[in-house]
Amino acid sequence: MAPLQIGDSFPEGVKFEWAPITDDDPTVCGLPQTYDASKEWKGKKVVLFSVPGAFTPGCQARHLPPYIQKLDEIKGKGVDIVAVIASNDAWVMNAWGKVNGVKGDGILFLSDTKTFFSKEHGWQAGAGDRTGRWAMIFDNDGKVTYADYEKNPGEVAVSSAETVLSKL
Repeated sequence: MAPLQIGDSFPEGVKFEWAPITDDDPTVCGLPQTYDASKEWKGKKVVLFSVPGAFTPGCQARHLPPYIQKLDEIKGKGVDIVAVIASNDAWVMNAWGKVNGVKGDGILFLSDTKTFFSKEHGWQAGAGDRTGRWAMIFDNDGKVTYADYEKNPGEVAVSSAETVLSKL
């Protein structure tokens, strides 16, 4: 299936796995839960970005930190939810958020372990079952207003926080 493009609607039935990051006890990590993005994102403006892997050098050093640093600015543009996906399991994604100081109401760290979303609606990295490096913006009606992927997976340009901010 072709990746979502500008003007496409967010599909029904999209689910990820997640282990929510809690503010109560940062050492607690519950059992992974199903996160129904189709339901949770209905009527909300969403920024979704994808990385090839949590804790990988480019993702840890250059992709995630600007989203954390610019989260208030992004949300100030009317964004309700900022989420990142990777092919890592829910516990790894939870740990990645905690290590980077993200609180429960910040960025959602979602797991696309079988890369179902990336295979069906996004872009894969081309390195086996890994999610690619890309970003999408969905408006309150669930329409894609921005979608692009890195032609060179080592770069963080079209999927960067700065580019996403310029598209909001």
